[in-house]
Amino acid sequence: MKNTIFSLFACAMFLALTACTTKEAAINNLEKFSYELRDKSRNYGVKDWEIAANQFISLRKDISRHNYNEAERQRIRRLEGECAKYMAKGAKDGILDKVLEVGSGLQGILEGLGF
Repeated sequence: MKNTIFSLFACAMFLALTACTTKEAAINNLEKFSYELRDKSRNYGVKDWEIAANQFISLRKDISRHNYNEAERQRIRRLEGECAKYMAKGAKDGILDKVLEVGSGLQGILEGLGF
């Protein structure tokens, strides 16, 4: 009986920790993506921007699956703003325009953020 209770407790703790990690991992993935854009987007070609646009949309969908407190939402908005800044720079350079011809998902995001 003690082993069963201990096993259930261990499973509950594992599930609780996994949920927290997944929530934080979504933010960490967005942060890593913003660093990647900062460090590499100057050299992006059309294919790179297609991949980046799809990755940004995927990261935002992953983040939307979780509930965040105000401090976490503020961090997410800051990171999304940084990503949008680099994407807007790519759009201003004309490279991202070619990507936007393929799909309008990123264009809607940029317009929603005021770019």
